[in-house]
Formats: sequence, C-alpha cells, structure tokens
Amino acid sequence: MNQIVEKIKEELLNRCEKSKQKDGYDFWNEHIKYVVENALELAKKYDADVEIVELGALLHDIAMPSEYGEREKHHIYGAEIAEQLLTDLNYPQDKIEKVKNCVLNHRGSKDRPRNTIEEQCVADADVMAHFDCIPSLFELAYKEKNLSTSEGKEFVKKKLERDFYKLSEQSKELLKERYENIVKVLFVK
Repeated sequence: MNQIVEKIKEELLNRCEKSKQKDGYDFWNEHIKYVVENALELAKKYDADVEIVELGALLHDIAMPSEYGEREKHHIYGAEIAEQLLTDLNYPQDKIEKVKNCVLNHRGSKDRPRNTIEEQCVADADVMAHFDCIPSLFELAYKEKNLSTSEGKEFVKKKLERDFYKLSEQSKELLKERYENIVKVLFVK
C-alpha cells in the first residue's frame, strides 16, 4: 500500500474511532471497510485505477464520521474533505480530481452520472457493502427510524431492492445470486 493511501486510511480510522466513542456507531467496521474491499475487487475485475478507487472508497463517507455538514450532503462535504487531505499530502491535482469525483458521485440516491470506471467501482462497492452488513440496515430501521418489526423488515427489503437496481449491469450480474438468496432467506412471506 502506498504512503498516501496509508495516511488517508490512518486519518479515516482516527475519525471513525472518535465518532464511535461519541455515538456508538462504527463507520469503519459496519460499512467503510466493506466498501474498500468491494471497490478493490471491482477495480481489479474492471481494470480500473486501483489507487484512485481505493482512495475514493476510503474517503467516500468521510464527512459522516467527521461530523461535517448535513448527512444528506455528505458526498459534497466528503469531496471537500478529500481535496483538503490529499492537497495537504501533496497528491497530484489531476488525481485529486479523480478521487473527488468518486466521492461526489458515489451515492445512488442522487442519481449522479458516473463518468469513469473508477467512479462506478466506488458507487457499486458502496451498494454492495449494504449486502455485507445487513444487520446495520436493521439497526437503522429499528434504532434510528424507530420502526415496528414489520415496518423495519419492509424498510430493509425495499432498501436492498433499490440498492440492487442502482448497480451497474456488470456488478448487478456479480451480485444477482446473492441478492436473490438474501431475499429468499430474510423476506419469506
């Protein structure tokens, strides 16, 4: 792992730990680590720039554990934080722009265009991470949204369904069998 990636990961882990101590949610272990793992796998499979993808995956949600800005705009604030951190590390400006675009365009709910394979890898990996840590979706439904058992179950089912259909066609094919199995196991009538 190169030094820039290592320094960014260290900074992210520090922010995640501070946030966890404050509110109990572990951004790293409940989401970001899965995004990074999936993004690296996709980058290799799709012949993307692995370094850009890894940095984009590490930084895609950095605004949330940083408690910077409103959650709904975390992709915008995250791109700002990414630019500052990478500039401070003397990362090349052309590469900073690529990483920023990965952060800015990772959210499927914002229907932003993915103009590069690197952006698509990070966006798909973000979705795929929800399938890696389904308990965190139930926690969101029951703890944060205070839904009933049936409402929470329906919330998670719809979330996974929306997420699956946000994937690129290539990644959808990779995740299809797993998605179908999850639906069969968790949401049997």
